[in-house]
Amino acid sequence: MAQVNATVGDISANADLVMDWSKQAADAGAHLVLFPEMMLTGYPVEDLALRRSFVEASRTSINRLATRLLDAGLGDLVAVVGYLDRTDEPDHPKGGHPLNVAAVLHQGQVICSYAKHHLPNYGVFDEYRYFKPGNELQVLRIRGVDVAIAICEDLWQDGGPVAATAEANAGLLAVINASPYERDKDDVRGDLVRRRAQEAGCPLAYVNLVGGQDELVFDGDTMIAREDGTIVVRARQFVEELVVADLDLVPGTAPMQAEIAEGTVPAEPGQSGMIIRRHHISDAGDAPTELITPVVAKPLEAMAEVYLALVMGLRDYCHKNGVERVYLGLSGGIDSTLVATLACDALGADHVYGISNPSAYSSEHSKSDAAELAERTGLHFTTVPIAPAVDAFHQMLDLDGIAAENLQARIRAVIWMAESNQHPPSIVLACGNKSELAVGYSTIYGDAVGGYAPIKDVPKTWVWRLARWRNEQAVQRGETPPIPENSITKEPSAELRPGQKDTDSLPPYELLDDVLDDYVEGDAGHEEIVAMGFDPELADRVIRLVDSAEYKRRQYPPGTKISFKAFGRDRRLPITNGWREGR
Repeated sequence: MAQVNATVGDISANADLVMDWSKQAADAGAHLVLFPEMMLTGYPVEDLALRRSFVEASRTSINRLATRLLDAGLGDLVAVVGYLDRTDEPDHPKGGHPLNVAAVLHQGQVICSYAKHHLPNYGVFDEYRYFKPGNELQVLRIRGVDVAIAICEDLWQDGGPVAATAEANAGLLAVINASPYERDKDDVRGDLVRRRAQEAGCPLAYVNLVGGQDELVFDGDTMIAREDGTIVVRARQFVEELVVADLDLVPGTAPMQAEIAEGTVPAEPGQSGMIIRRHHISDAGDAPTELITPVVAKPLEAMAEVYLALVMGLRDYCHKNGVERVYLGLSGGIDSTLVATLACDALGADHVYGISNPSAYSSEHSKSDAAELAERTGLHFTTVPIAPAVDAFHQMLDLDGIAAENLQARIRAVIWMAESNQHPPSIVLACGNKSELAVGYSTIYGDAVGGYAPIKDVPKTWVWRLARWRNEQAVQRGETPPIPENSITKEPSAELRPGQKDTDSLPPYELLDDVLDDYVEGDAGHEEIVAMGFDPELADRVIRLVDSAEYKRRQYPPGTKISFKAFGRDRRLPITNGWREGR
């Protein structure tokens, strides 16, 4: 099982990855290698699926890949590779409907293709928008064992391919996946694999994509469960890895019907409603002289999981888009400090440029904390005071209150963007967290500017927890903790007016995050939130802030998704909206 990092749209590079990892699999003695869902095109391809030229490039490449494997001496290996295909309909304006498909490659041929049966249409998924569902289960007899093929969502829904696998008496269910990371999803995913293996009545091999794609991160977590549901193999998360396992599987006994295997005669659907097609590839051979001992990696703790997801999301966003350096404003506060630390871990400190922009209201500790962070991490650090620019604007405009505060934030943003523009290819990192984004506690075209927002989906309380965790990890490794203690312990402030504190405008973050979890993540209404024990005025205040900030969120940069319901891809509400909770 090749737990690899594909790039959306780069079909040529992804095909080269298949070649490289297939060679590794063959060298390890594998007879069957599984690659993730839509490996050849990357996932998700979104509206690229509707572009005929892209579909045809994928179809051409999968056939060429089969030939390349044969020419490289890998023809005996059976490779299951996800790619983008289409139905063949001459009257269709684009030649047919797009399909999310797994191709079976052997001896220079595409033996068969399995089209995904269950299409997810919730959260970040829009597969009904693009794909047509398949209704045929492909069963391959490989070395005498019947192997059924399925794709990702086919496991998450009852019936269909899992039930058909049981009907077919398959000896193995091989599932290729592009399952995005969310907090605690590995626990849910593991339970799902256990349950589906029991329902299929055979071992289940689950391979998952790894890597970042825009807001999404794929954590791998590839695994194998026996027919009793016991997990016997599990890969590490957030790393590319070839997972090799020897399995003692039940031989196939179902009669092979050549005419159905060749696809010339329709098969009868079983109770699952799916048509079962069988393909003979090879008879049983000698068992390996030495069996590979299964490895079950221990799942990561919550803090490690989230932190690695944030690092991978930022790293792949930059690397896959050709970004060589990042700029960010360093205020000495916990948000920008954590983002800078993430950037150093993701890209290396030499590619991170922090800019301190003290104003008349900046405290000495904010300036010194930012400088200390730079010294601890080794990132590039410059100081550009904004007072001259602020004074110039005040000579042109009569501003006070919020307008004067936001002016400072926007002047800082102009400086960051100017530096980024001056030194391409680079981007500015927005440092806002999910709590601030939820209630609109940011300045649009100010601290909200940037090409990427690493902690966009991280609640404020988690920002502190991650900072402490990262420092603890450094201490355990005998390293200097990157984050100054004062940045963690001091009271948060935007420092845009004398003595300003976040609590002047917001409830305490522990309380705010508690309400936001129910309103944003849980879709609870005002009455439900009050029934949970929250003060009615607090519930009304938070809901009002969240609802009125939708226009700001629409203009915020993309950022790594770590929660069940991230702004943008998951939570989609109209800006113009007359519905008011509790009023």
